[in-house]
Amino acid sequence: MGRHSYNLLQHQHTNVRRHRNGSFGANTRNATPVIETPTMTDYLSLQTRLAQVHQEHLLKFWHELTPDERADLVRDIEELNLDEIKQYFDRATVSMNENGIKLDDRLQPMPEGKVISIARTPKEQLHAYRDEGLRQISNGHVAVLLMAGGQGTRLGFDHPKGMYDVGLQSRKSLFRIQAERILKLEELAQEANEKRGNITWYIMTSEHTVQPTYDYFVANNFFGLKPEDVLLFEQGSLPCFEYDGRIILDEKHRVARAPDGNGGIYRAMRRQGILEDMQKRGVLYLHAHSVDNILIKVADPVFIGYCVHEKADCAAKVVEKAAPNEPVGVVAIVDGKYQVVEYSEISAKTAEMRNSDGRLTFSAGNICNHFFSSSFLQDIGSKFEQELKLHVAKKKIPFVDNAGKRLTPDKPNGIKIEKFVFDVFEFAQKFVAMEVLRDEEFSALKNADVAGKDCPSTARSDLHRLHKKYIETAGGIVHGDICEISPFITYAGENLASQVEGKSFTSPVYLRDTRDPLQGHL
Repeated sequence: MGRHSYNLLQHQHTNVRRHRNGSFGANTRNATPVIETPTMTDYLSLQTRLAQVHQEHLLKFWHELTPDERADLVRDIEELNLDEIKQYFDRATVSMNENGIKLDDRLQPMPEGKVISIARTPKEQLHAYRDEGLRQISNGHVAVLLMAGGQGTRLGFDHPKGMYDVGLQSRKSLFRIQAERILKLEELAQEANEKRGNITWYIMTSEHTVQPTYDYFVANNFFGLKPEDVLLFEQGSLPCFEYDGRIILDEKHRVARAPDGNGGIYRAMRRQGILEDMQKRGVLYLHAHSVDNILIKVADPVFIGYCVHEKADCAAKVVEKAAPNEPVGVVAIVDGKYQVVEYSEISAKTAEMRNSDGRLTFSAGNICNHFFSSSFLQDIGSKFEQELKLHVAKKKIPFVDNAGKRLTPDKPNGIKIEKFVFDVFEFAQKFVAMEVLRDEEFSALKNADVAGKDCPSTARSDLHRLHKKYIETAGGIVHGDICEISPFITYAGENLASQVEGKSFTSPVYLRDTRDPLQGHL
């Protein structure tokens, strides 16, 4: 049901090469296909099909449209799976009616044996997991899926969020930082196993971010990665509905749509050939995460190695909740199945429950950081994707009134439907989790600085604090708080002693590599 599920960018020129399956790679121009002018026969055929699902109102302005506008409308309608429309709305309505229902009586915490804590696991065990992860990387079995469809609107940034610079000394964007961590990890894997394996980087964009994202990667020479190992593909979309189930017209000739959420990756990966590409490359394991965590350990070998050792289909990194009322979802068991339970779905009494050691009973805070085996993803794509929960939000959705005038309502007038990436947990035969340290692995970038939380200032200071910790753990001393280390020097604090042991550094500290661009030349 996504607008660009197969025929990406049908009515736009693009510098992005589209594979026959719909994903994006290197750079040949793709001509816009010719769309024939719709005929009266097309109109009658569409009207018949739409009437069968009570959506014939989508054609009510047909006779006022230009030939090009009619072609746009036909394309929009053709891209809807009309057989699924009623099913989607019916399922969405059930979901909407369940909103607000507390799950306390059906809820259990994750068993201890299914969660490993980085802080409470012997170093030797973590090293063994890391060695396994590096071995898998050397063998070319690991890929990364980056969820990067969002724009930096809330940051006052009118570009894809991955292009955002939080104000580090290096002036590196989120995309660049993550690309350089991938490169460093490939090097570490080669040093450990005397074999270089490439980490394929799949990047899920949106309709509005695909071209600027691609252009940015080209302008920066893919940050040193091989262009053929960086594949962009588009998130799908779902139609917006009125409360009675009728699809909303955004314009006389355009259907109102909204992105289908990060859970749309499963359908998009199947339809746009990403699952097929993984099979061809021999990718066995995938690390999926969102773009806006500046501390992300991309393709973390400890996480990969742990999941491989446990023969997990699916896994999540979690952080311990800071407080009972922290508004984050927790990974738990509901009716015997793993899922993420939103803060609003449990009572304050349940949220405040504690174990004998004083830790919160429901403490596994979800941070959108996941592992999948490729075989599990194949199963999701072929069997379970259509069973994913639909999450509904009542929204103010611009619409065209009966006179053909586009209006923006002042109160919610319809629903937008999303799928969430974590809703596949329940289908896993073997699910595990890894509790990581928040100050080492999670700092979200959601808001402008005025919010004072999950903003550029906090992301910057969290990275500075972590890198200062790396230097001091390796035997150096840092005076002051501003401290940055290039990913080319260390991935996660390893191999720093030779450069910092016994040395004193005064803020601002920036340990850079010869491969790092000069400041101001990014």
